[in-house]
Amino acid sequence: MDSPAQERNRIFAPGHAEARISASLPNPWVLRPRRPAPGRVRLFCLPYAGGAASAYRAWEDGLSASVEVWPVQIPGRGSRFREAPYRRLGDLVPALAEGVVPLLDRPFALFGHSMGAVVAFELARELRRRGAPGPELLAVSGRQAPRRPDPGPPFSHLPDAEFLGELRRRYDGIPPEVLAEKELLQLLLPALRADVAALEGYSYAAGEPLACAIACFGGEDDRHVTVADLEAWRDETSARVAVRTFRGGHFFVESARGEVLAALEEALAPWSAGA
Repeated sequence: MDSPAQERNRIFAPGHAEARISASLPNPWVLRPRRPAPGRVRLFCLPYAGGAASAYRAWEDGLSASVEVWPVQIPGRGSRFREAPYRRLGDLVPALAEGVVPLLDRPFALFGHSMGAVVAFELARELRRRGAPGPELLAVSGRQAPRRPDPGPPFSHLPDAEFLGELRRRYDGIPPEVLAEKELLQLLLPALRADVAALEGYSYAAGEPLACAIACFGGEDDRHVTVADLEAWRDETSARVAVRTFRGGHFFVESARGEVLAALEEALAPWSAGA
């Protein structure tokens, strides 16, 4: 089996002009890096439930210039607010793959937090099914391994108050100031409900392990994801796996952002350093 780098060279060989210029064309699925100089490795960042690409905009300032940060924008939020959100990962992932394949002309990694971890994992599998280049690194954060079912009962169908209460109880994911802004909350609810429904409807299908390295991040005080949940990601790849925890709860990626980005930089070093 070809390595991700060999597969990339095969697909994006000289003469594939469309592939070489695609990164400069508008693409609704991603926010382009703000740095003018290209990096050595692209980092595609997948949002958590209800999250938008803007959650990762500041990451560019915390990573070296050799890492290009490409936040992923899925429908129903941010610049794609007027588009209907996906309610099935089985529909979202193939559409996302179509959007990112033209950008895979250099080594890349996928990062996903919470729901984004599942999307990143299934995206890596979808790219393999298509014969497209695969990620060098899959970084998953705040989410149990996909073969481990969610321990909580479904709640996407609950009335607004109960739905939001359960969301806060499990993930502490909605700041009080947002809850106080009723109009803003009503704008966020459709994407939140769709994302939660997509996760509840997700069914893991056994398959060949990935060939890329996996970095697993978790919060020391996350009530929903245990270290054992993170360790279970080892079953999803034939390559190395590293598990690290950070201070904070489910959204440790914000409370311990500096430490998280340092760990991510370290995990990306084999490719960002040009090795």
